[in-house]
Amino acid sequence: MGNFLHAKKKGPLPIETSFSFPSPLPSWNSDEGFASGLIDIGGLELQQVSTFTKVWSVLQGGPDDLGVSFFRPTELPAGFFILGHYVQPNNKPLSGQILVGRDVTDADSPILKAPLDFNLIWSSQNSDVKQSGSAYFWLPSPPDGYRSVGLAVTNTPDKPSVDEFRCIRNDFTEECEAGSSIWDDDKDGISLLPLRPLYRGVQALGVPVGTFLIQNHSSPTVSALACLKNNSTNFTRSMPTLSQIQTLMQNFSPWIYLHPNEPYLPSSVNWFFKNGALLYQKDNQMSIPIQMDGSNLPQGGSNDGSYWIDLPTNNSQMEMVKKGDITSTEVYLHVKPMLGATCTDIAIWVFYPFNGPVRAKVEFINISLGKIGEHVGDWEHVTLRISNFTGELLSMYFSEHSGGTWVDASQLEFEDGNRPVAYSSLHGHAFYSKPGLVLQGNSKLGIGIRNDTAKGTRMDVGERCKFVSVDYLGMAEPAWLNYARKWGPKKSYDTTKELEKVVKFLPKKLKERLEKMIESLPDEVLGEEGPTGPKVKSNWLNDEQ
Repeated sequence: MGNFLHAKKKGPLPIETSFSFPSPLPSWNSDEGFASGLIDIGGLELQQVSTFTKVWSVLQGGPDDLGVSFFRPTELPAGFFILGHYVQPNNKPLSGQILVGRDVTDADSPILKAPLDFNLIWSSQNSDVKQSGSAYFWLPSPPDGYRSVGLAVTNTPDKPSVDEFRCIRNDFTEECEAGSSIWDDDKDGISLLPLRPLYRGVQALGVPVGTFLIQNHSSPTVSALACLKNNSTNFTRSMPTLSQIQTLMQNFSPWIYLHPNEPYLPSSVNWFFKNGALLYQKDNQMSIPIQMDGSNLPQGGSNDGSYWIDLPTNNSQMEMVKKGDITSTEVYLHVKPMLGATCTDIAIWVFYPFNGPVRAKVEFINISLGKIGEHVGDWEHVTLRISNFTGELLSMYFSEHSGGTWVDASQLEFEDGNRPVAYSSLHGHAFYSKPGLVLQGNSKLGIGIRNDTAKGTRMDVGERCKFVSVDYLGMAEPAWLNYARKWGPKKSYDTTKELEKVVKFLPKKLKERLEKMIESLPDEVLGEEGPTGPKVKSNWLNDEQ
């Protein structure tokens, strides 16, 4: 079946072209630090290489059934060595990077050492997968006290040269884990998975090389491979200055499209407070108005249910605040080191005073689910991941209710230069990289919660951005950011009763499927719990999940 499907595909594969941004990139002119091309992680210098020679391609399976290709980094800077080879799916332009290393210490025990040998761990020679020749996958055999951080691929049975490859001293390595599989050979029981640090966060030191793992289904382990570790005493030296962050935002700040039918628009936090938002305390029937700057909100603590924010009690004022005010809207920037400070993440937070009710699709029927999904104080975000080697946008994260999706720069939609586009879903405000319908639930059965996106009002993030946290630069944070409790009350409606109102006309089988799907949704989608602010989210200190 795989060969037949591939035979129907005509024309060159996307990977046969190289990705480039629509407009020229900023000129950084950096001799050291951010975007200088080199990062020193404590005596081991790293550079990011994006020039490759293709070694082997498999032409079926993987994303879009187009296969994957493997590459050897070439045109290395003087004194640098290969740490591993690179793989990328064939369904997108060649756009990857891999790290190479150079030891600049005079230590008796060098940080880099050549492998003792290479061990063959898999060959495609006897595989019936559609391929360009045969491939041989090799695991470097490191000297005592050293670890391998990547595999090598050849298109002949001859071992790679130990002279061009290097292993890493143990104290410059961190544990890694395998990401989601990007290609599988079920017959041979083989999966191909990208490698990343096991621990990823603002203080985590693990650095991904950009390599991969070939894993046997019968022994699902990450094997002996590791990631790099940033041992620099000046961990944030490679991070951008405030003026450099501003340049990044001028070049890469997203456009956000709201749905043309969206009634619940964003606003600034200050507008929300100024127009009557109230603070409630548990076991206290009185509420207090919130100061415009949030200075009278309780600081610190935890989400313990002792405080929450709600809308004004006056009905007309309440309805006005629920609709938001796009003219007042600010987006809030949290800038943080990631992946051992080899990347900068710029999280862009958008506040909505109100999240609308969810709508369901049940085969060919669309249903409004009453009050289900409604809640006060909706926080959503996208995140730009920037390479600290080059200052380029690598990828963008789109938060989608309780999860989200990373999208490579090569797969983003751009407008007006290098500015990516994000689409906010109707009522729920989840972010997606493309317009259209995303069904949350059982898409095969055609049953789920509708996430509709389309080009309505276009919001310019670049004109509305405000820094609220750049911890490594010692930036002061607004009081409202350190409010750790709920930005909305717990639900005041009965989910079961709301469902009964709208599904009673459905056939029994469809009704049961819808009810089961609703029960499986997280509280964040159902609106059962008041949401928390950005600093309480797990991704504030950790990587996006």
